Amino acid sequence: MTTVLIVDDQALQRMGFSMLLEAQSDVTVVGEATNGSEAVRMTAELRPDVVLMDVRMPGMDGIEATRRIVGSGGRSRILVLTTFDLDEYAYDALRAGASGFLLKDALPEELVAGVRAVAAGDAVISPGLTRKLIDNFSDRLPGHSPQQQSRLADLTPREREVLTAMATGWTNGEIAERLHLAESTVKSHIGRILTKIDARDRVQAVIFAYDTGLVRPA
Repeated sequence: MTTVLIVDDQALQRMGFSMLLEAQSDVTVVGEATNGSEAVRMTAELRPDVVLMDVRMPGMDGIEATRRIVGSGGRSRILVLTTFDLDEYAYDALRAGASGFLLKDALPEELVAGVRAVAAGDAVISPGLTRKLIDNFSDRLPGHSPQQQSRLADLTPREREVLTAMATGWTNGEIAERLHLAESTVKSHIGRILTKIDARDRVQAVIFAYDTGLVRPA
């Protein structure tokens, strides 16, 4: 059973998300928060699998709440809700450790699928849109740290090749086809890459590739 905490300052929005998710046999809503401070506190208490996080809220916003939740080292993963697909808030939330984002007007089945995917450890954002986000906000990339460079050096040539392909926007299937690998092998490479660079998911790995200069914004 996937447990979800809903964070949104709009009561009708929270109700709609709650009704949709509670209608699923494999999802249960364990709580609702109205701002970032409540989200941080309730996540620590309830330890949900997924936090469905609004970004723009009074007081502590969703970005800071995401940063604190991820920084706590807990197992809860963050799925951000935003109004615009190139909203700078969404980009900041990804950098803060969110596992992806969805538009607030996403279809019900997309929202449910997103929650399930994040709970399973996947990132909910298309590879192409990941690159589009980073290209649009590339001036805000801070540059690599010595620690990041050390992690990059730990990757094998093939792992670097796969990471570059991920950051370029290729899907697992495209990576397998173009690098002449089985898709299961690609998944194994990605798993090792995430472990070596200490990334939570594919989105964080792509940001790492840009931070270290392995891939340059268009």
